[in-house]
Amino acid sequence: MSGLPTRIAPKREDRLRSCIAFGGTLCGAKDKISCGCMNDGDREFTQGSICLMLPGIAMLNSLPDNVNLLHGAVGCGVCSHSQNANTRSGNAARFGAVKDGVWISTAMNEADVIGGGEGKLRRAIIEADQLYRPKTITVVASCVPGITGDDVDGVIAGVQPLVSARVIPIHCEGFKTKIWATAYDAVYHGLAGTMLDDPDFGKRILEDEMEALKIEALKKNTVNLFNVSSMGKVDEDELTRLLNGLGCEVNVFPVFAEPEKMYRIKYAALSISTCPTHDDYFLKFFEEEYGIPYILRNMPIGIENTNEWLRDAARFFRREKIAEALISAENEKLNAALAKYREFFKGKKVFVSAGEFRALATAELMAELGFEIVGIRSFHHDEFANQEYEKLQKAAGDFAFNIANCQPYEEANLLKKLKPDLFLGHWNGNATAAKLGIPSHVIYNTGLSYIGYRGAFEIARRLYRQLSNPVFARKLSRYARLPYRESWYGEDPFKYIKGGEANV
Repeated sequence: MSGLPTRIAPKREDRLRSCIAFGGTLCGAKDKISCGCMNDGDREFTQGSICLMLPGIAMLNSLPDNVNLLHGAVGCGVCSHSQNANTRSGNAARFGAVKDGVWISTAMNEADVIGGGEGKLRRAIIEADQLYRPKTITVVASCVPGITGDDVDGVIAGVQPLVSARVIPIHCEGFKTKIWATAYDAVYHGLAGTMLDDPDFGKRILEDEMEALKIEALKKNTVNLFNVSSMGKVDEDELTRLLNGLGCEVNVFPVFAEPEKMYRIKYAALSISTCPTHDDYFLKFFEEEYGIPYILRNMPIGIENTNEWLRDAARFFRREKIAEALISAENEKLNAALAKYREFFKGKKVFVSAGEFRALATAELMAELGFEIVGIRSFHHDEFANQEYEKLQKAAGDFAFNIANCQPYEEANLLKKLKPDLFLGHWNGNATAAKLGIPSHVIYNTGLSYIGYRGAFEIARRLYRQLSNPVFARKLSRYARLPYRESWYGEDPFKYIKGGEANV
């Protein structure tokens, strides 16, 4: 991958053999993986999906002093309206000021499709630079220019000398992949090719001996903490606290990272991921290009996952004794605080639905808290999940397992059959569960704590309150209904998946 040899990031179906369609059980999924039969999957009927632009835009809208220029139809990127709440609160938490994300669109129309949109894109970049004076302009190419063949990179190369902002191409053509997590690769690809070099800073290192000594110190003791757009400042602070407890300095990247400081990630001893789904593409490139090793193993949600995440970092710095003392102290306090909650949760059934690693890691935490896991729905599967399946089987046995890129009819059917006491998922899934009378809790909210030891306690405390008074969902189910016939709930939820199993 050295030097980003390709213009765009490869799709995950090819790179990781990712999959978006499976229905059956956890053990059934493991069997398919072991015999090499887990392919990218397909359905005879599909109800809905997510375009890879959505998570890509969520990352880009977080960048301070950035204009997000969406090159495509005006409807592309409308998700920025709902994402702006996270942008505002994230800026306030990190920089002390409420600030909106800035996004604009070239609003390609029929004439642009026929005649090409390159001229409109060029004018939009110049106008955005003059109007907002940003540090960066991220040009997000959507499906339309990808189909018509607009030379987005060529336009950017031609206009860059005319503007003061750095212009970054991000290729998010939604039709090119079924795996929307490819958006993370697309964003990292653009940042890696544009934002990691600062000639002035490099010159200062060569000319200033003290500056050079500082850089050498950073290289020995600094950890690049890779955050994700589903993490809030409170979660970043928790992981920073734990890494500081090992004696490490922390540099957080890329969400809400200041563009003019991104080059600093090259001066670190180690990069550590908080989500393998999110970071693998960039971390592999980063090691090859700059020689900085990385840890890419689990998501620090739950007690044991956090323990192992810390041990991995400590092992690199040869600070295992410090880590074990820290883990012992944190576990002792946490287990004492969780005692009453575990007794309350014991035997209660839970269904978890989210992106791959958040769903699997959160399910492991639910098992640690005493819940019985009856089902998981993961938005996709790739090779990084294999070890998580092993851990979950040991902790919770076998249960219903669905891989689906937002197919709410499958989820509704599963929930009706499994009748969990609690649903953990995104807002759309929460609405489905609530209309079936099932108490639900959002699987992430950037204003709340989910990660590390603090996250484990805060989740337990919130779920205790939720399940102590489940009346809202019960009453809602009396007056609201889902748009499915009763006969559908008697069907196999996976009947439309080619090769699906009927084991639920």
